[in-house]
Amino acid sequence: MTPPPGNAPAFAEAAAFWLRLGFVSFGGPAGQIAIMHREVVERRRWLDDAQFAGALNFCMLLPGPEALQLATYLGWKLHGVRGGLVAGLGFIGPSIVLLLALSWLYAAFGQLPAATGLLLGLKAAVIALVLQALVSIARRALRRPLHVALAVGAFVCVEWLRVPFPLVVLAAGLAGLAASWRAPRPSAPRATPDRAMTPRPTRIAAAGLALWLLPLVTVILAFGGESLWTRLYLFFTQAALVTFGGAYAVLGYVTQHLVSNLGWVTAGQSVAGLALAETTPGPLVIVLQFMGFMAGWNNPAPLEPVAAAVLAALLVSWATFLPSFVFIFLGAPHVERLTRELRVGGALAAITAAVVGIIGTLALLLARVVLLPDGMTAGPSWLALGLVVAVWLVLRRTSIALPWVLAGAALAGLASVQSGWA
Repeated sequence: MTPPPGNAPAFAEAAAFWLRLGFVSFGGPAGQIAIMHREVVERRRWLDDAQFAGALNFCMLLPGPEALQLATYLGWKLHGVRGGLVAGLGFIGPSIVLLLALSWLYAAFGQLPAATGLLLGLKAAVIALVLQALVSIARRALRRPLHVALAVGAFVCVEWLRVPFPLVVLAAGLAGLAASWRAPRPSAPRATPDRAMTPRPTRIAAAGLALWLLPLVTVILAFGGESLWTRLYLFFTQAALVTFGGAYAVLGYVTQHLVSNLGWVTAGQSVAGLALAETTPGPLVIVLQFMGFMAGWNNPAPLEPVAAAVLAALLVSWATFLPSFVFIFLGAPHVERLTRELRVGGALAAITAAVVGIIGTLALLLARVVLLPDGMTAGPSWLALGLVVAVWLVLRRTSIALPWVLAGAALAGLASVQSGWA
């Protein structure tokens, strides 16, 4: 499929659009996908609805941030690999730079009273956002008894049994695949792969492997195989390959490992990172870059804290986002066939159900850190609880854009600290 003649933009025009999109793509995956549909399909008519829907369905099958993958695929559809690279990099570039700056401000000045107040409001808003996502995904995903069982089982396995997140995802996928094994195959004729704008799969895989190995070999030679940076790079590569369900799900897994198992980051820092990531454009999974930054800041030797933190943050971003580009360029020619495969859909539905349980563990973590800062015996922070309820009501009953909601929550937290209520 190709766009109607005359509608495809010049490469420079498309590149400028993707970069602008990177600065205005607030609102999480749903908002970002809506922006792309409005701009690419409705206003500019570069692609049609069928092409956009097929692309979105394909991206939902992949691990990683679906909005980034959708932008990369749309860029590929218009201008091949170079279009996909420009679209994807334009979409995530501004968020990488902005969050690096916010991470440094938090690490250097986050303990000041004004910063504490702003972050209190943002953390409360994040709880409301996570609860909203939990309810939304649960309504969509838990439609069968098997899916409910997978959600409950995932919560128990991660929260109490400490089963690694990748194993939970693998088990859920296998359960979904087994349940849909007898599903009939689609009767429609096989789609012809669209190979015109993509190199051979072996070349793409080799290039992706080389790009992944280059940072790994560099940090091993510079700091050793057991250094913080080597271990971070390998761990976040693993996380990127099982990032189903978006940032909320993977953050629960990352937090369990970096906070509970390794002690490189505190629980409070992980919550602050999610709050800061919500204020930046681009994919919310950029929060993982903050986690890497704080791991380097907290454990800098033999480097200075800023150098250690920036290096760790950039390594995490590379490990997190590189697989998405490789997946898109490998799978883009086969979109029609993959999105019609019912067995793949069954496995994905089971994984999404398990993700509900994973997000539940994140919600519990946030509640402990923000609502019970001094432990269960001391009682909840009524101010934080009030802010959570207020943000929840605003999100549910109004159409105020998310950046304004976050700004209001941050100012409310600041006012509370300045007045002595907190």
